Amino acid sequence: MGGSIPFNHAVLMPLNSNGENGSENQAARAGAHEREFDLLEITTRHGRSSSHLLPILHEVMALLGCVPPAVITQLAHELGVPRGQVEGVVGFYAFFSAEPRGHFRVLFSDNITDEMAGSVELRERMLEAFRLLPGEVSRDGLVSIGTTSCTGLCDQGPALLVNDRAIPRLTPARIGAITSLIRGDVPVERWPGNLFTIHSHIEKRDLLLSSELEPGSAIDAALARGAEGTIQEISDSGLRGRGGAGFSTGAKWAACRAAPGSVHYVVCNADEGEPGTFKDRELLTHYADAVIEGMTVAGFAIGATKSVLYLRAEYGFLVEPLKATLAERRSAGLLGAGVRGSFDFDVELVLGAGAYVCGEESALLESLEGKRGIPRNRPPYPVTHGFKQEPTLVNNVETLLAAAYVARDGAAFLRGVGTPTSPGTKIISVSGDVARPGIYEYPFGFTLKSVLEDAGAQSPMAVQVGGPSGTLLSASEFGRRVAFEDVPCAGALIVFDGSRDMLRVVENFARFFAHESCGFCTPCRVGTTLNAQMMQRIVAGTGSRRDLKDLDKVSQLMKRASHCGLGTTAAKPILDALLKFRPAFEQRLRSLDVLPTFDLDEALAPAREVTARDDAGAHFAEEER
Repeated sequence: MGGSIPFNHAVLMPLNSNGENGSENQAARAGAHEREFDLLEITTRHGRSSSHLLPILHEVMALLGCVPPAVITQLAHELGVPRGQVEGVVGFYAFFSAEPRGHFRVLFSDNITDEMAGSVELRERMLEAFRLLPGEVSRDGLVSIGTTSCTGLCDQGPALLVNDRAIPRLTPARIGAITSLIRGDVPVERWPGNLFTIHSHIEKRDLLLSSELEPGSAIDAALARGAEGTIQEISDSGLRGRGGAGFSTGAKWAACRAAPGSVHYVVCNADEGEPGTFKDRELLTHYADAVIEGMTVAGFAIGATKSVLYLRAEYGFLVEPLKATLAERRSAGLLGAGVRGSFDFDVELVLGAGAYVCGEESALLESLEGKRGIPRNRPPYPVTHGFKQEPTLVNNVETLLAAAYVARDGAAFLRGVGTPTSPGTKIISVSGDVARPGIYEYPFGFTLKSVLEDAGAQSPMAVQVGGPSGTLLSASEFGRRVAFEDVPCAGALIVFDGSRDMLRVVENFARFFAHESCGFCTPCRVGTTLNAQMMQRIVAGTGSRRDLKDLDKVSQLMKRASHCGLGTTAAKPILDALLKFRPAFEQRLRSLDVLPTFDLDEALAPAREVTARDDAGAHFAEEER
């Protein structure tokens, strides 16, 4: 079952409320787009490898607007994998769909910073213009309007995606222009370029952002030291992972180099999906060459010849500039065969598909292998059993940028600033209620107060450090320091002033985690949903004290029993808010005494049936109900 198949888009069009195909205009549009769809050509170009399933699906989506059942079947045959695997991948990622969506697929970011900037009102304006409900496809198949998680444009929101292309700085006038373009059926490629312009907001530079790297200089220094000497220099610098966990970078490189395997890999994790974080977007815009140099140094150090830069799908506007940078480095002999006449190393750019959980390194590796991004059991760890079960080094963008400078200038480059436990600097994304949202770099040990002053925050009430999975701090804690020994930060500071309803903030975070849970384990799958439902009741003023008790119980259970870091941290905003903003909860309750009829333990019954568990550990104790 290969070769070219005729594909009529009419079969993809949605049915209207009467169960019939849409208008004659819809049929005319379908006929106009009838084309030869050659899936064999696409799969052959990708080596007919199941590990290339994501890029293949991106191409199918671009051509057809969805991945219909017949294509799923043929694709499974071409790649030699079970049909269920392809179907599962299509259903897992937000950027893929087995069902037809609008010819123009509009997705408003529902990140908290976008909501604070007015995205809800703008979305309602567009829905009203097209007489649509959220997620509904118009009867003529022209447009669908829904929501998506953070687009990484928190410094210039509200933002949306139209056919996966980002549009920032939304206003009523911009919404009107977009509406007119859609009504005119103008191809997105012909829309005014200024709609898609992404502005750069680097507000404060320190050690990394003020440095320049001559292409090849870090590689030359690494070659002079040798692989083991380079790893030792990274270890001596005290460089720790900038993705949040803070593990020793030198120790990670050493473990990967020592791991037995037929091939070693380097993976750059550029899937920054944490709401409020956009620093990697700026680093890959302005410092991509230095980041790739850091990847190359890492490849030399651990003995890798192959590497992948995994870029979040929302940053599609970076694909062509990154490809150009890679091509320039190949032309200069800094990538490919015989780098500096000494070793082979190349980088492949892979686009994610809209799954927050793929920011977790083992879920990212599953995604690279053409699977759903389900985090793996650990141990074993990626340094010994990573991509295709081979030793794999996974570092994030900021870590690899810092590693390039350490390789060139030595351990003293980082040791000269920061703290003994946290050498170097931290690059953070600042958004929310500030006059100057953007990227700020400070030596580790800086206070939150200093950031708030620099960013022009007026009367700040709270700061979410590290995104929703991080730490919520109240005004009394603004003297605390960002460092691994005090408040660790993966890269985001979201500021809330006294005008904000903190319960709505927490409810937004709860919805985000319920949406982004991969669904693999019961504590996270059920717990995030229950927390979102309870927060919605409380915000609506229909909650009771029982909801507060259940929020705490469910959150503690998720923290203890979830499979991966998403589940164990998903309840942190709720637990922090219950501790630091308790009066706000109690003032919103419908009753302090009356209990709802909802039975928390009974709500878990379907999950117990699915997992074939009915032991005591699968139930809430009577005193917990």
